[in-house]
Amino acid sequence: MGEPVNRTVLGAALILAAANFASAQVISRSMPGQLRLAEATGRPERQNQEKRDNDLKPFSDPSQTDVYHPITGKERLQWFLVGTVGPKSLAGGAVASAYSTATNNPYEYGPGWSGFVKRYGMRLTGVATGNLMEVSLGALWGEDPRYFRAPGESFGRRVKNVIKLTFVTRRRDGGYRPAYARFLAVPGNNFLSNTWRVDSESRTQDALVRTLEGFLGQMASNAFGEFWPDVKARVFHRKH
Repeated sequence: MGEPVNRTVLGAALILAAANFASAQVISRSMPGQLRLAEATGRPERQNQEKRDNDLKPFSDPSQTDVYHPITGKERLQWFLVGTVGPKSLAGGAVASAYSTATNNPYEYGPGWSGFVKRYGMRLTGVATGNLMEVSLGALWGEDPRYFRAPGESFGRRVKNVIKLTFVTRRRDGGYRPAYARFLAVPGNNFLSNTWRVDSESRTQDALVRTLEGFLGQMASNAFGEFWPDVKARVFHRKH
């Protein structure tokens, strides 16, 4: 068991390192021109900050009230990075891994800190594989995996939007179609990961349970994206 676990932890570390490097490259390549211009003309740092904020905009969940623009290659990469090693994903992984460690499931990983690390690494490799499959397959027929908020709608309509966008995605024409890439990626990733999981969680029924959890997790992620901006604005609003 030691060798598969070590490969899992190593793979998770490589994913984190590669994703952080790619993220830095995406952001840094979008900023040098503006920074050089600011230095040459003496523009204040505030304008540089505004430019950086605009560069990072694709990381935020877009709104259905915005004019739709098909997702770009850069935005696909950003979606993959944020969905894999963004704060929301890493925090969710920490909670899930802590719970699994407390219940010692699967038992092969053992309790304590080492068990937590192994579970966290296993989850990260699964999330990375699933996100990569979804964003890559969806690019073939123009699926947009991003979540689109419905601000201004009633609470009930927003909840329906959360559920709806778990199973459908937008296409290049702005319309909504079944999320075929997600339908392939979620079960595909979970059955594929059976090849490197420990024996007690590598059965067919285990993959089916993880597939269900994957769609429920997508729904929870949508709900967070839908309502968290409102909560943040009310709780952490700035007084002028």
